[in-house]
Amino acid sequence: MTGTVSALRVHDLEVDLVRPFVTAIRRAASISVVLVEALDGAGHHGWGEAATSWQVTGESPASVRAAVEGPLSEVVVGRRIDALTTLGSDLAIAAFQNSAARSAVECAIQDLAAAQCALTLAATLGAHRQSVRTDITLSATNTDDLVAVAVRHVADGFTMLKVKVGAGHDDRQALLAVREAIGPSIGLRVDANQAWDVDEAVRITRFWESAGLDLDLLEQPVRARDLDGLAEVTARVATPVLADESVRTSDDLRELISRRAATMVNIKLAKSGGLGEARRMAALAAQNGIGVVIGCMMESSVGVGAAAALAASLCETDAARTHDLDAGLWQANPVVHGGISYKGPDLYLSDDPGLGIHGLVTNSRSIVDGTAQW
Repeated sequence: MTGTVSALRVHDLEVDLVRPFVTAIRRAASISVVLVEALDGAGHHGWGEAATSWQVTGESPASVRAAVEGPLSEVVVGRRIDALTTLGSDLAIAAFQNSAARSAVECAIQDLAAAQCALTLAATLGAHRQSVRTDITLSATNTDDLVAVAVRHVADGFTMLKVKVGAGHDDRQALLAVREAIGPSIGLRVDANQAWDVDEAVRITRFWESAGLDLDLLEQPVRARDLDGLAEVTARVATPVLADESVRTSDDLRELISRRAATMVNIKLAKSGGLGEARRMAALAAQNGIGVVIGCMMESSVGVGAAAALAASLCETDAARTHDLDAGLWQANPVVHGGISYKGPDLYLSDDPGLGIHGLVTNSRSIVDGTAQW
């Protein structure tokens, strides 16, 4: 079965979070969810999400809508649904940057193509598993609250916690208190979100190493463009360093590899511009001994579902790694019917075609729809 993309629709929703999300660079009690729906003439639907962040992608719901309804629609509306080989590059040519918008459109078309073939999106990517494991993020906060939340998550079955640091609290003592409360068998990750300079990152990390904290990884300790600084931190600490904001595309990853600036990379669809580029990055990382974590922004289960499908398709070592795909657990209410589900730290992909999404839940706080079609 084939056909052409008949329309793209943009859905803007405001979604409350179950608790405030606090990092070194922002605080949010709700998020703007921007979904892109691709349709064909036979009633099939494909879904993608544009995770917007001024600090990370430089995009807003308004900019995503403008990009989708303008140049990106010109690329895909009327296009054969099975013409996927150059889809990502065609979208990149049509709109410079705008990576989250491009990712949403590419994922929606890929989802539509999978649905037409009655295959899951994960299967079309070559996945051999239907679940992946995720960590759970702890917002930057005071020590007592951090410990209490950590203990609750461990009681819920999570085996890997990711703690946001760098927001002005006593991070050194807070992490020691968390480790004491949860015991030695639970994995601990630290994400500084670019908050430190090199010396501070080295000093704090070495303190934790000397104290036997046994961190799984240290994520983005210095500014995104400071690859020299990132490389210096990597060389001076024993803890694996994960690059996040420093790496958006394959070109960034090649530069990171050439400088030996990190030992791992966090690949996110909203940064890379879509599944095609994200898969190229994962392959490049594997070829060069760089560990891969598939991550997400603060987004809904739609975007997380596409990222989870990617995670499930990686080589066995990377696919089995604990990824960073907990954003769906932060939604106070669902935005779609169907899709992924969670059971503790395990994220399960839908067995239904595509992402397994059956439509929007229309009781969110606000929905604004737009359609581009021929």
